[in-house]
Amino acid sequence: MARAPLLQLNDISLTFGGDPVFEGLSLVVQPGDRVALVGRNGSGKSTLMKVMAGLVEPDRGEVVAGPGVSVGYMEQDPDLSGYETLGDFASAALDPGELYKVERAGEGLKFDPARPVATASGGERRRAALARLMAEEPELMLLDEPTNHLDIEAIRWLEDELKNTRTAFVIISHDRAFLRELTRATLWIDRGMVRRQEKGFAAFEAWRDQVWDEEDTQRHKLNRKIKAEARWAVEGISARRKRNQGRVRALQDLRAERAAQISRQGAAAMALEAGPKSGRKVIEAKNISKRFGDKVILKDFSLTVQRGDRIALVGPNGVGKTTLLNMLIGQEEPDTGSVTLGTNLQLALFDQARAQLDGDMSLWDSLTGDPDMRVSGKADQVLVRGMPKHVVGYLKEFLFDEGQARAPVRSLSGGEKARLLLAKIMARESNLLVLDEPTNDLDVETLDLLQELLGQYDGTVILVSHDRDFLDRVAATTIAMEGDGKATVYAGGWSDYLSQRAQDDFAESVAETKKAAVAKPVPKAAEKKGLSFTEKHRLEALPAELERLEAEIGKLEGLLADPELFTREPVKFNKATQALVERQEKLAAAEEEWLLLEEKADS
Repeated sequence: MARAPLLQLNDISLTFGGDPVFEGLSLVVQPGDRVALVGRNGSGKSTLMKVMAGLVEPDRGEVVAGPGVSVGYMEQDPDLSGYETLGDFASAALDPGELYKVERAGEGLKFDPARPVATASGGERRRAALARLMAEEPELMLLDEPTNHLDIEAIRWLEDELKNTRTAFVIISHDRAFLRELTRATLWIDRGMVRRQEKGFAAFEAWRDQVWDEEDTQRHKLNRKIKAEARWAVEGISARRKRNQGRVRALQDLRAERAAQISRQGAAAMALEAGPKSGRKVIEAKNISKRFGDKVILKDFSLTVQRGDRIALVGPNGVGKTTLLNMLIGQEEPDTGSVTLGTNLQLALFDQARAQLDGDMSLWDSLTGDPDMRVSGKADQVLVRGMPKHVVGYLKEFLFDEGQARAPVRSLSGGEKARLLLAKIMARESNLLVLDEPTNDLDVETLDLLQELLGQYDGTVILVSHDRDFLDRVAATTIAMEGDGKATVYAGGWSDYLSQRAQDDFAESVAETKKAAVAKPVPKAAEKKGLSFTEKHRLEALPAELERLEAEIGKLEGLLADPELFTREPVKFNKATQALVERQEKLAAAEEEWLLLEEKADS
């Protein structure tokens, strides 16, 4: 027997004073649905979610929840007025016996229920709203950017919770990895139309491109037909005026159809231009340390940043990523050690707090009032990479329309504020780009463009992000900050870091097992009692084999450390690289074999 839908939207139309946001929209959310709600910034995703939650009344149509169905909504800016602490807000709808649910969610999402609402940051308020929703366990959860302000550990906790829940959910998120992992259907808002595909976000981009290709083909056919009919009208209408007025009207209808077609909003015309080259060595940090009271942020950390490096800082919220970032660029002094900046540096900074944006200023004044962008004697122009440009024209390159130019910055969405800050940064030349949480609120297409621009940027990039997909696409080096002052440098992006960290953990486990075996010798008979004759000899031979492989790996790593080897002797470089990989694989296999035999001997 088919189950009743959880939620239905029937013939919804909504207009906010101008063009309709939605016209004749109908959709259904079924039990067990796991839906990604996607679309460009400003396309109406959050508005549609508020309609689904019953918080925005449509001009026409109806929203119908199934009998007894509870719908929970996590908005981007929750209203906590009337509550003293975050815990009071998160547990407001729970019975006393269910308060443990908030405590559990608080641990996973890393927020303190005792934190007073008056002193809580925007991120803490959002985490409290998310904890409240998870604890209430409605039949349908509507999640608007739930991963914003979460670190990677909390995002993975939320992923696991949503994977294991029976609750249906609809998610708006810019986090590709999060959406790929969780969703099985996609709602796509595009120019007031909502399409649905019964596949998760992993299939979205191919679907979107196919739809757009089909549109382009149909538009091309329509244009050819209009051209042919227009030629007929010019050449033959006078001889057949009465008989062919129907064909003239058909031509008018074709033109009206083309005029009614809403053109797709193109990608932002963002550009990023490096200024004069910096020195080869951009930053050199030697044995730097930092602490705030009893909290150790960093101890004895060294790093050399070369021109062209792409470095990402990762770690839990509050571990000190922004502090390390500020020390590296000279905006904060380390307690010990030294930081030396290279020559000819031109810094552009994207700060996660958006402190460069004044909410009371208009977009126009925010750009024209920037000292780095001001054009002397021209109140309507801004300086963009050394060239004057009309302020509205420049705003349009970042997908703002003319009507927004005089609007206050505070009226912008999170994604629009991020784009405005990018407009300010990209107007100036730079050769060191520092990005602290640049991916929050940006739509997928803008993230794609930003990633492409960073790949082409002829300068150095240091960034902080919790977006795993973005880290994999951009970073060539990852600095993992793991607490208690520990920071470790890994080659590659997020996935590379996880892989290397797993190898390090395995090697550490092997070393500890070896040390324990040496420290606590057991009688010979007991040590070997679970092994065959061949296994006993193999176990005795393995330590020497491990030492030999480790020595060979050390030699190969020393050889490959020569930065000129590839250019000077490419064949030798390739052979050494292949030999290193083979020996690392053999070492891992031998260590695993040694562990298995040791465990069997002790059984």
